[in-house]
Amino acid sequence: MIRYSQVLFLFLLLFLNPNHLNSDDESKPVAIVIHGGAGWFANMPQSKIDGIYAGLEEALDVGFALLENGNSSLDAVEQAIIILENNELFNAGRGSVYTSEQKQEMDASIMFGDNQDAGAVAGVATVKNPISLARYVMEQTKHVMFSGEGAEELARTSGQTIVDPSYFYSEEKLEQLRKQKKDDKLGTVGVVAIDANGNISAGTSTGGMSNKLPGRIGDAPIIGAGTWAENGGCGVSGTGHGEYFIRFNVAKEICDRVKYKGLSIVDAANQVINELKNIEADGGVIVLNQDGQVAMKFNTPAMARAYRHSNGTKEVKIYRDQ
Repeated sequence: MIRYSQVLFLFLLLFLNPNHLNSDDESKPVAIVIHGGAGWFANMPQSKIDGIYAGLEEALDVGFALLENGNSSLDAVEQAIIILENNELFNAGRGSVYTSEQKQEMDASIMFGDNQDAGAVAGVATVKNPISLARYVMEQTKHVMFSGEGAEELARTSGQTIVDPSYFYSEEKLEQLRKQKKDDKLGTVGVVAIDANGNISAGTSTGGMSNKLPGRIGDAPIIGAGTWAENGGCGVSGTGHGEYFIRFNVAKEICDRVKYKGLSIVDAANQVINELKNIEADGGVIVLNQDGQVAMKFNTPAMARAYRHSNGTKEVKIYRDQ
């Protein structure tokens, strides 16, 4: 015999479930877009090209699964970037290139579009995943950016994974430093995502420019230059010649053109990337708007990139003509 309490429980389970009460939330899009650097990729062996495709797809699927399961866009951005930072084929984390003094210095930033909270780190050398430290800065400190020794100390005291600099060692990237081949240069990695609550987040992580002077900081940790996120507008992560991205505040400039000029994210991204090309500045951007629509624009022959949307769209590309 079914008791009244059992009937009541079934009623509550079936009809008062938040998913039933908030049916509008089910129709809200979730989406994620990733870049693995703009550049040439011309002389890479096929095994590495295949590895880049696989790395992009892994990061894409991990981030998208988090979004599908109701996690925040911050979680998706951080975890997708961690995948890329742990992959030596990308110029971030373990795959970071060398300075002119044959050391590795890494930068990262993350931003939350609901209130423009942001965190960044620059010039770290022993932090396994700089993007996680950037998120810690955003959520657990009163500041936005830490650099050098201060960032390293914060990483140690906050329980971040610290590794010996040998973890980042790469004979191949040292050889790249010595030869400075233009046709195989890689850039920053970045992710932009929107979750079921409509929150846009963006993050960027990099090992910087090969052969850079020690202490040089590019656009990746600069909020507004390499990273921007704003609910109701768009989120951006950039890759390319950081000095120009800083000078022209590229990430925020794209979103401002969407916000104040009424441009689509495709048109705004195209305009800014073409303006960079006109001054011989290499680069690319990924952009996501409130509907999960995407723009992936670059002025180099290739940009490693991937995109997935809850409407079923999924793509992973490197070259321009794909």
